[in-house]
Amino acid sequence: MSTITFSSAAVLPARPATRLRLTARGRRVVLAVAAVPLAVGIAFAAISGGSAMASGEQTATATFATVTVMPGDTLWSIAEGIAPEADPRDVIGDITRLNLLRGGELQIGQELAIPAQYSE
Repeated sequence: MSTITFSSAAVLPARPATRLRLTARGRRVVLAVAAVPLAVGIAFAAISGGSAMASGEQTATATFATVTVMPGDTLWSIAEGIAPEADPRDVIGDITRLNLLRGGELQIGQELAIPAQYSE
């Protein structure tokens, strides 16, 4: 039977990692370089944030006429009912965009906002 032996000369000790040593001046420089992006961000927020302040001016509010979806209603029938002289495809497109509808799915009792040009 054979045996394997290890001698201490075959195992090399690991070298300690080199530490970075900074002088007081070097620490100030690193701190200043790290603080520049933060200072720029704060300055940008302070300059651009002034436009978001509330003012005493009145803002215009949008009001829409609404239509409640009844059983059997489709977008086509609603479009023909609110704007019989217009192309129903254009009216459906406007209603779909205004109400953020996907795929034309309607629920009974759902209220649809009608674009201003058709609610007159």
